[in-house]
Order: sequence, then structure tokens, then C-alpha cells
Amino acid sequence: MLNRSTLLPLVLGALLFVSGCSNRATATLSPGADLSKLKTFYVVHQPKDTHNLHNLISDKLVKEGYSATAGPELPQSSYKVDSIVTYVDRWMWDITLYLLELTVTFRDATNGFPLAVGNSYHTSLTRKSPEEMVDEVLTNILNSNTSKQTSQGAL
Repeated sequence: MLNRSTLLPLVLGALLFVSGCSNRATATLSPGADLSKLKTFYVVHQPKDTHNLHNLISDKLVKEGYSATAGPELPQSSYKVDSIVTYVDRWMWDITLYLLELTVTFRDATNGFPLAVGNSYHTSLTRKSPEEMVDEVLTNILNSNTSKQTSQGAL
């Protein structure tokens, strides 16, 4: 039988192993938000981002059929788009640098209110490329609006 001094390291080791395989991909729509009305986007480049995620996000939106541009943050009244896209990226080092977590927010261009938030989190063993993370987050956000419309239509 295992005693406490043997069991504790085994439990901690198992927790470390399980947390190394963790991943999460979510999208949440604000109540009343209808993303189907959004056709033009402006992706705000985060000044500390040296990996050009703003361009990856903009390119993915264009690939999905939307009009999207990217650049520095502007005064609120300067945006001539339907939605402002902001993001937060978290990087981790594990033999190589990789994108651990990406959170993307679609905001109302008139007041900055969040319309939808998507998140992708992949630890070292389930890591994805930045392109794959952007694809996962944006696909989840855009599909969350479709799911909402489908469920409302079924009522």
C-alpha cells in the first residue's frame, strides 16, 4: 500500500501530465448581438504583438468573405466599419515559443461594446500554429451566430 509521501508525488505528477494536454476553444455572443449584420471589420494591432496576429485575423476574415483591414488603434469616431476587432495573445516557451492562448473580441464600432468573444487555449502537447488558433477562434465566433439564428428559428 502507498503511504502519503509516495502518493503525493504521484498525484502531482498526474496533474502535471493532464494539464499538459489541456485545450479549450469557446465563443460567446452577447445577448441581442447579431453578427450577420457585420460586413466590414477593422483589426486593431496590439503594440506588443510582434507576430503579426492582426494580419492573420484580418486575412481570415477576408477569406471568409468579409471586408477587413488592420492597423493601429484609432480614435473611436474614426472607424468606418461595422465592427472593431481586438485580441489578446499569450505566448509560452517550451523548447520553442508557441501561442498558448488567443482571445478575440468583436466590438460594436460605434461604442466599443463587445458583441462576441472567442478564445482558444492549447498547451504544449496540443499546441497549434498561430494560423490554426486564429482559424479556430474566428470559426467558433462566426459559427456561434449561426447556431444562435438556427436555435431562434426553431422556436
